Amino acid sequence: MSHNAAQVIEALKPLLGERLVTATAVREHHSRDMSSHAASMPDAVVFPRTEQEVQEIVRACGKYGVPIVPYGAGSSMEGHTIPIHGGICLSTRDMNGIIEIVAEDALAVVQPGVTRKQLNTELRALGLTFPVDPGADATLGGMASTRASGTAAVRYGTMRENVLALRAVTADGEVVKTGSRAKKSSTGYDLTHLFVGSEGTLGVITELTVRLHPVPEQVASAICAFETVEGAIATVQETVQYGIPVGRVEFLDTYSIESTNLYSGMDLKVAPTLFFEFEGTPAWVEEQSTIVAEIAAANGGSNFQWSTDAEERARLWQARHNHYWAIKARRTGCEIYTSDICVPISKLAENIVAGLADIEASPLEGQIIAHAGDGNFHAGYLVDPNDEAELAEAARLADRSAERALASGGTVSGEHGIGIGKLKFLRREHGDAAVEAMKRIKLALDPAGIMNPGKLGQEG
Repeated sequence: MSHNAAQVIEALKPLLGERLVTATAVREHHSRDMSSHAASMPDAVVFPRTEQEVQEIVRACGKYGVPIVPYGAGSSMEGHTIPIHGGICLSTRDMNGIIEIVAEDALAVVQPGVTRKQLNTELRALGLTFPVDPGADATLGGMASTRASGTAAVRYGTMRENVLALRAVTADGEVVKTGSRAKKSSTGYDLTHLFVGSEGTLGVITELTVRLHPVPEQVASAICAFETVEGAIATVQETVQYGIPVGRVEFLDTYSIESTNLYSGMDLKVAPTLFFEFEGTPAWVEEQSTIVAEIAAANGGSNFQWSTDAEERARLWQARHNHYWAIKARRTGCEIYTSDICVPISKLAENIVAGLADIEASPLEGQIIAHAGDGNFHAGYLVDPNDEAELAEAARLADRSAERALASGGTVSGEHGIGIGKLKFLRREHGDAAVEAMKRIKLALDPAGIMNPGKLGQEG
């Protein structure tokens, strides 16, 4: 522990008491996320409950020049919350209050530690929902920080579209309020969307105002297997071109379907497969399903099945959300080295096919799934985390996927963010001038470089 970190810890003890923790087990828990990146221990973990406490923590870190790393649920995939320079890990676990729900305006005001499932439980009786669904029960503060999205983004958008306003404590300990409850505004710089996706490098989010949506009258899920990857993706393209407002459309490759059958007790046909969700009135849901079934059949789809039964739908989507664990179960003691690519839909099929060819030629096992409606796909490679050769091979495959995405006019991250793993691609994707502008913004808001150092705005 550095001398400066020790001074911060002593300064914060009177404020936080037992909510300032230096125990090894707690520090180890906060030294990693769900990525394959190496863990790094913070000097202490703090659990504030109020915005005022966050201000005091940040001011203490600023006074002594100690790094501060915000931490939500630890479900990020690119090393965002790993304190690579030590310092103080600020967990938002205890900042989990739902401050206000305004049904008439379809919005909620929450603290950053509120999870999406927690919020949706509160909304159930009001006929409203918060639809951004990254799979994990992530905190809304963490989801905003990484600009998360997930399976429902094709219809409802990402966190970028669903955060109306926020409050954040910047490196000087001051509170910045951005946005409003209004549906639109043309005043000032768009600071809300500067903080959304900033990955804790500009400040600590302490409050969010998020957009809510009505629960649809009826929801139907559907599944369809295809002869080829190209046929499945062509179905997605044509569905989008027809303007059919699907709630979700997910692609799973044959390895993923095989794994899902084994792990979740399903009996799905082992083939490239699409999962759909349709929303609306009963008549509109049936019409959507009929149209998409016809599109699928023309592209080699077979046995298109759809259902409005709640239990069947829940089982299908739970199996989809268990996909990560289904893949891990294929190899004892393994980790999944993930990639996160987003390309124009017109380039999606060729990128997936090329990625699957890479896996076929590699000694590693792997798979590809996609939030196909918005061109976002994930390759996952099964690796022994202690085998340097396997980690290097997974990194090589992920880099090839990223290079193809950039060549296709896409991005190296559709939803996981930059963290540690994607910094090396930042200049390739955005150009020197844009990255230098990002660094100037970081320097202006965090001149001492204490906010999640070594990440966005300081490297790349």
